[in-house]
Amino acid sequence: MTVVCKCLVCTVLLASRAEAYVGPGAGFALAGSFWTALVLVVALLSVFLLPLRMTLKWWRRRRAQSRAKARRVVVVGLDGFDPKLARRFMAEGGLPHLTRLAEEGTFCDLQTTLPALTPSAWSTFATGVDASRHNIYDFITRHRGNYQPLLSSVWLGPARRHVQIGPYRFPLGKPRIENLRKSQPFWKSLGQQGIFSSIIRVPITFPAEKFNGLLLAGMCVPDLRGTQGEFTLFTSDRERANISQGQVFVVEVAGNRVQAQLTGPSNPIRGGGGALAVDVELLLDAAAGSAEMRAGAELVVLACGEYSPWIELKFDAGAGVKVRGICRFYLLSCAPFNLYVTPVQIDPEHPALPLSYPASFAVYLAKRFGKYGSLGLLEDTDSLNAEVLDEAAFLTQAYDLHKEREQMLFHELHRNKDGLVVCVFDGPDRIQHMFFRTLETDHPANRGRVTEEFAGVIPDLYAKMDALVGRVVAELADDPEAVLWVVSDHGFCQFKRGVNLNSWLHQNGYLHLKEGTSLGGDWHADVDWSRTRAFALGLSGFYINRKGREGQGIVAEGEELVQLKAELVDKLSGLIDTETGAVAINKVWDTDTVFSGPYKDDAPDLLVGYNAGYRIAWSGANGGVTDWVFEDNTKSWSGDHCVDPRLVPGVLFCNRKIAAGKPALGDLPPTIMALFGADRPTYMKGQDLFAAPGPAIKSVR
Repeated sequence: MTVVCKCLVCTVLLASRAEAYVGPGAGFALAGSFWTALVLVVALLSVFLLPLRMTLKWWRRRRAQSRAKARRVVVVGLDGFDPKLARRFMAEGGLPHLTRLAEEGTFCDLQTTLPALTPSAWSTFATGVDASRHNIYDFITRHRGNYQPLLSSVWLGPARRHVQIGPYRFPLGKPRIENLRKSQPFWKSLGQQGIFSSIIRVPITFPAEKFNGLLLAGMCVPDLRGTQGEFTLFTSDRERANISQGQVFVVEVAGNRVQAQLTGPSNPIRGGGGALAVDVELLLDAAAGSAEMRAGAELVVLACGEYSPWIELKFDAGAGVKVRGICRFYLLSCAPFNLYVTPVQIDPEHPALPLSYPASFAVYLAKRFGKYGSLGLLEDTDSLNAEVLDEAAFLTQAYDLHKEREQMLFHELHRNKDGLVVCVFDGPDRIQHMFFRTLETDHPANRGRVTEEFAGVIPDLYAKMDALVGRVVAELADDPEAVLWVVSDHGFCQFKRGVNLNSWLHQNGYLHLKEGTSLGGDWHADVDWSRTRAFALGLSGFYINRKGREGQGIVAEGEELVQLKAELVDKLSGLIDTETGAVAINKVWDTDTVFSGPYKDDAPDLLVGYNAGYRIAWSGANGGVTDWVFEDNTKSWSGDHCVDPRLVPGVLFCNRKIAAGKPALGDLPPTIMALFGADRPTYMKGQDLFAAPGPAIKSVR
């Protein structure tokens, strides 16, 4: 059918399994629709008002320029870059460009947020407020009615009206998409004052919002199946069929031929039609270690141990409607046959969801540089945890994605020479998560794994980020007035031992299971809510089963609630690991005492500050109840930051010296706005780091 018909695709995809960062899949409306007549009216109105808009923009820009201390500001975000490791590698001479920045400008710790989680921290960077004012505390939250997990950052639903034509159901109107982050990003305030911004892959920016600038969305962009990233494995080895992550399909090798189907989204226009799929056919050459593969209409030769380029897939929904996606293939082996497929992602050249603002920006980047990964959580940590990919394949994937991001950053640096450029690189976070074990030989995750071969991964990662910074500094050499920031949202520490809070709550009488049940399945499957007073979900803390708030709440507001929280804070703060004798939890915070914003009631009731080396156990984060409280973490995911935020500050480098002594992540928005001479919104609580020291966002104590 026509392009107009294709724009009417609307799919709701539901999942209920653990994804990257233990977040579940969520419902995602796939594609957008619009009424042509309305678009024409809006376009005509925009043309009519253009002179007035241009005049206002010119006046606001002139007003800001008269007070500006800089005309150009660049922020390079290195997710998870740790100040302790930075100092260590700088002292060893391994980070020359960052060392020079420190000597000529500023290098110091950057106070992270409570909780010290990526979505919460980068939301504070974007808005200049704490979690109780932007409403992002974790990757997931719970449905208050049925206790099931929900993605905390975005809500998507179908169009309100549809038209039935034979077996097909076409939407009339756009799918409903809402970014659940509250407040507004500081680049929107800058834009209202005439300052243009280029924002590349900052987390929690999906769906892309309208403002005066360009934006490519980051973390929480879904894959085409509606999850936060679900790989596929085709294998002839039936023993691998029990892998708990990803989609695994056992296939037959007939001679040298393999035939399979790669699944995509559910049929968007035909209810009950099941998942759409494209045919995949391979001719294997075991002697050469290669295969000729046809995926849909694409023909490519795969070599063992090498990634394919991005392959375009067209999923046929019927009635001429096709949903476009992209993925990469990695031939693991010919005999036995094993083929890994990255998550099937939204094609940025034909985006079905608002990946960017304006919508044409995502398309432009694909035309300019070729197809690129669009998923929010691009680096496939699940596949390494499940031992589908090995360490070398994971690193290749991560650095390939890093190169895509570098192209985008330097393109915007060339183009935007009079405004703000922000680009966040996720690689440092993902690589440290998976290789932090290599820094300590006694890490439980090293058992049965190679360590010597990958001992240099973390130093090499920091050296690569240093080289990136060096290229940015060189790019800005002809603009000595430009202000450069290199920042991270948090640091890192080892994750050696897991703490299952649900098990502790169960053993201590706060969480009860159904009669006849001694263990509880994922997502609180076996919890008796009529007797349960507290439960854990996600990475940051746990909830009280409050009467009137939760679906089957039993704890009354007022004195009963206050006493219960005080009791739990007292018992869990300083909790000792009974097997090692070490302190597992430094402190538990009652969110009523540390937050004052309008969204504090959406927070977990208690936030947990784990000691270094500890984190919530995988099963506990998924709402499971085990017969143990403490266990060794033996997964490749061996480093983390979901701990006491005082232990994992981020880094701040700047090519100018700052005046403030203890900067916090929330200080960057008001500081950058002041550099441009722009008026800061009254709700921002941070300080201008170049002004005389003043009160910052309330520190964690």
